[in-house]
Amino acid sequence: MEFKWNEKIYYVYIMASINKVIYIGFTDCLIKRGRQHKKGFYDGFTKKYKVNKLVYFESFDTLKKATKREKELKGWKRNRKIELIEKDNSNWQDLYLELISIYKTKI
Repeated sequence: MEFKWNEKIYYVYIMASINKVIYIGFTDCLIKRGRQHKKGFYDGFTKKYKVNKLVYFESFDTLKKATKREKELKGWKRNRKIELIEKDNSNWQDLYLELISIYKTKI
């Protein structure tokens, strides 16, 4: 997983709740979108189930590639999604906190 700072990048991400309810989405601003999830900015699934930990993300250079990957991941069975998360984040750590820490050192 790589976070890029100075390019127009699109991200496919997986958010999770403390009970490992997962949500897959995409955005062009991962920090802003993560903050929105954490604050329950939008009513709906993620707010209802408190899906607010960033546990996985991938970056893409085009919107087309990102939306294609998002649809692909959403089509996977749950166990395959969990394997993807745990490949790089076996403890389901909140990667958002790392992004904020890195971001603060860049500004």
